[in-house]
Amino acid sequence: MQNLVVTLIQSNLHWENIPANLEMFSKKITAIQGKPDIIVLPETFSTGFTMDAKEQAEEMESSKAVEWMKRTAKEKNCVVTGSLMLREKKKFFNRLIWMQSDGNFQIYDKRHLFSYADEDATYTAGEERLIVELNGWKICPLVCYDLRFPVWSRNSLSPAGVPAYDVLLYVANWPERRVQAWKYLLIARAIENQSYVVGLNRTGNDGKDNYYSGDSLVADALGNILYHKAETEDIYTIELNYDELQIVRNTLQFLKDADPFALDQRSKIKSH
Repeated sequence: MQNLVVTLIQSNLHWENIPANLEMFSKKITAIQGKPDIIVLPETFSTGFTMDAKEQAEEMESSKAVEWMKRTAKEKNCVVTGSLMLREKKKFFNRLIWMQSDGNFQIYDKRHLFSYADEDATYTAGEERLIVELNGWKICPLVCYDLRFPVWSRNSLSPAGVPAYDVLLYVANWPERRVQAWKYLLIARAIENQSYVVGLNRTGNDGKDNYYSGDSLVADALGNILYHKAETEDIYTIELNYDELQIVRNTLQFLKDADPFALDQRSKIKSH
C-alpha cells in the first residue's frame, strides 16, 4: 500500500468574508510543493465559526465555496476537504465536504453541535458518520466538537477482522483556552482506535475576539506525535505509512478486545 500524503493548511480566517477566504486559500494552495493526496482546510474555512447563518450560509446547490473546492481539487488533482456553513431544504448545516478531483463529493454534517456557542440552536446535527476510501486507505472525517465524544469516532472490526478506518481526521475552530483538551484528546483517539489521527485547527482571532492557537497535530496509532504546530500559520505535508500502521495493529491486537456497543436509532454509522 502506498503512503498517504496529507497537506495541512493551518491558517487565520477572514471573519464572515467568503471571497477573501477563498482568495487567501487559493494563494496558499498554489504554494504547495509536491503532490498531496489530500489538502485539509479548517472548519468553516470560508466564514469562520459564525452563528449568523441567515447571512453567511450559502445554498448547497449554488455555493461559491463548494464550486471553488471543485475547481481546486481538479487543478491540484487531489482531494480537498474542510467544512462550510451551508443551507439545504431551509436547514443550516456545518457540513464537511470531501471533494474529489473528478468533481464528485461526499458530505458529513457535524454530529455534535457546540451548545456553549448556540451552534445547536442554529444548525442541524448530522445523523450519519462518513468513511471514505482513497488509494486503499479508509478515512473517517469529523468536525471539531465531535472530538469530545469517543463513541461516535470508535473504530471497529468487520467480521473479517478489518478495521473500519485507518485515519481519523478532524477539522476545527478550537479556541486556545481549551487547547490542552484538543491535544490530549487527539492523542487519545489515536491510541484507542489504533489509527492515525490528523487534527487541523485555525489560528488568529475571530469576529468575537476568540483566539485560536492552531496546535494542529498528527499522531500515529501509538500516540506518538508526528507533527505539531502552534501559534503561527503553517502549510505542512506529511506522509502516513500504511505498513507501520499494520505492524502496530498486528503486534498489539487491542481492537478485537473492544466492548461491543450500539448507538440509538437516530444515529447511524455508515461506510461509503
